[in-house]
Amino acid sequence: MKAESEYIFGLRPVIEAIRAGKQIDRLLVKEGLRGELYHELMTEVRKHKIVWQTVPAGRIELVTRKNHQGVLAWLSLVEYQDLSVLLPMIFEKGEDPLIVALDGVSDVRNFGAVVRSADCLGAHAVLIPEKGSARITADAVKASAGALNTLPVCREKSLVKAIRFLKESGLKVICAAEKSEKKPADCDLTGPAVLVMGSENRGISREINALADNITGIQMSGNIASLNVSVAAGILLYEINRQRRG
Repeated sequence: MKAESEYIFGLRPVIEAIRAGKQIDRLLVKEGLRGELYHELMTEVRKHKIVWQTVPAGRIELVTRKNHQGVLAWLSLVEYQDLSVLLPMIFEKGEDPLIVALDGVSDVRNFGAVVRSADCLGAHAVLIPEKGSARITADAVKASAGALNTLPVCREKSLVKAIRFLKESGLKVICAAEKSEKKPADCDLTGPAVLVMGSENRGISREINALADNITGIQMSGNIASLNVSVAAGILLYEINRQRRG
């Protein structure tokens, strides 16, 4: 059960929250919902490009049994940044952009821990997809040690298109792969770059791996065959930071 302060419900409250500029993290709409207010809501949803999905009424009632009118919205705890606006700003500062992209990382604590490492080790932003990514909850903020309040987060509809945009903008695409025999120290990780970390279950998608300039792994000598994604991200970010410092 989520803390009630994290979500709002009801057609008119959600409509007015959107119009007031509140960032909506996720919106659930009851299947079959119709009517004037519903169409008014959908107009705002399309206008502001809000992520939404239709669900059975029971899905909403798992969160609240109050008079939700078939609409439930979670407010975002951070203000998402526009990648196409942020990237030129980094270049204009005379800095080499370092973006951490997360492909399918759905555990909120892992997500928060990655953001913490990214902030500590010089990343400019974290990039996530609209769907299939951990939500930014209070637990995620806590796991990030507050880094989610300071490090920009960009959320894009298509992670593949976003990474292609970064590649076309001059960033190297560095993909982490458990079975890669190429050591991070053997790769040139200097210059503008996007580090892509995949989910622990599925790894990085084939479409994103196809865009990679470097696919690197972390060689291990223990009995456990894989690392937690947040730990792996920290190791690779450290190596990028080390190479950048020369």
